[in-house]
Amino acid sequence: MNNLILLALAGCLSFSGTYAQKPAAGNDKPAAKDETALTPAKSRMLNLDAQVVTNGQVTIKGQRVPYKATAGTIPVWDDEGKPVAGVFFTYFERSDVTDRSARPLVISFNGGPGTASVWMMIGYTGPRILKVDDEGYPIQPYGIKDNPHSILDVADIVYVDPVNTGFSRPANKDVPAAKLFFGVNQDIKYLADWINTFVSRYNRWASPKYLIGESYGTTRVSGLALELQNSHWMYLNGVVLVSPTDLGIDRAGPARGALKLPYFTATAWFHKMLPPDLQKKDLTEVLPEVENFTIGEYLPALAMGGALNDQKRKEIAAKIARYSGLSEKAVLQQNLDVPTQFFWKELLRDRGQTVGRLDSRYLGMDSKDAGLAPDYNAELTSWLHSFTPAINLFMREELNYKTDLKYYMFGPVSPWDNSNNRTGENLRQAMAQNPYLHVLVQSGYYDGACDYFNAKYNLWQMDAGGKLKDRMDWEGYRSGHMMYLRKEDLASSNENLRKFIQKTIPKNSTPAKYTEGK
Repeated sequence: MNNLILLALAGCLSFSGTYAQKPAAGNDKPAAKDETALTPAKSRMLNLDAQVVTNGQVTIKGQRVPYKATAGTIPVWDDEGKPVAGVFFTYFERSDVTDRSARPLVISFNGGPGTASVWMMIGYTGPRILKVDDEGYPIQPYGIKDNPHSILDVADIVYVDPVNTGFSRPANKDVPAAKLFFGVNQDIKYLADWINTFVSRYNRWASPKYLIGESYGTTRVSGLALELQNSHWMYLNGVVLVSPTDLGIDRAGPARGALKLPYFTATAWFHKMLPPDLQKKDLTEVLPEVENFTIGEYLPALAMGGALNDQKRKEIAAKIARYSGLSEKAVLQQNLDVPTQFFWKELLRDRGQTVGRLDSRYLGMDSKDAGLAPDYNAELTSWLHSFTPAINLFMREELNYKTDLKYYMFGPVSPWDNSNNRTGENLRQAMAQNPYLHVLVQSGYYDGACDYFNAKYNLWQMDAGGKLKDRMDWEGYRSGHMMYLRKEDLASSNENLRKFIQKTIPKNSTPAKYTEGK
């Protein structure tokens, strides 16, 4: 399991939803079952093309929003028209809308690359949401409740599970799944075909379209933006990157070492490990100072390597220690470049605790205080604890999708072909070709796998000439990789998505073109 989880999350640190026939325990207000729904037979064989329809309603920002939920599969076909896989999806559409030509469609992916869309569906944007405490920790009884912050009031949403995640599967054992599905560019190609089919079946060609991806899902949607334009002539209004990966942008050498320091500072600040003069400041007051040091002094010092004189080396080490909460000795022993795994182990070593990789607010407990890395990811075990029972209840009891298939929280997609990853450049080119296309980045300050400062660096390097910066936005939140698990950030991040969608739909008859000089 550990190896599988590491694979499933490797995309981040490449630089280092049927209604209940009866209410399930822990669920609030399940909607009535639609008696006309087609229910797949209970089986461990996936029906490649079958859907179940149910209806519900949710109150969002004080407004009643009725919706239809479709859970099921649409096939992936090969070049000869033979089905090679069934891709599972959950589609929520507001049911009191008669004309969908101006109704936005959000197509949502999570990452891994081997994980399903469960996280954002019942954690972030969907109409039903995970029961956790205000900071995102598991509570019992497990279950889900209404999401008063869902973006379903302004957009319809389809959550997509790539092959071997969720309930999605190859058609049979003879399908060469690794060749067809398990790689950066294979993933982009077949999912673009699938999106074309979905948009055609559900008559959404006229709708403003958005892609949102989290973690490795940001690699996926960045590549899809250009693939949809070039191969399917489908143009988007927006791409949202939640906790983005490196997007194939090179960080070899000093940049890889230096850019993680602001994340170290945020983590140390949260755990009150900074010097008193820094600790008494608010987080967002401290970080700009550290960011400036990182770019102006730390990165050049790492570039000099052994040519850095002893005095300057000690000065840089002292500042790194000051900003990271580590000792100067530990920094010097690492030649100024502190590995993230060592940081997660070292920061609270004297307390006998480790900090989480994807969210450093979470604490772990190792068998030994000694060592170079934590025994496990404290945050991921917590999330699996709460999400797994909730998604299985939601699918089978609320969405009425009856199957004996295992719901893959993390599925077998190894080995994953990471070659020729140019997704950051793909997204830049898609933006250049499409004046309507805007990008929004959402990052958690305490995410150590897809850290916030590297997310900023992505935007700088994608748009080195500054020509696209008026269509690129970055936002930071006081939580980690899944910033939406914290109650305060759930509200603000969804509201920011809502504003992003509303501002990127052009007024009627506004042409998609560049004006002179812009």
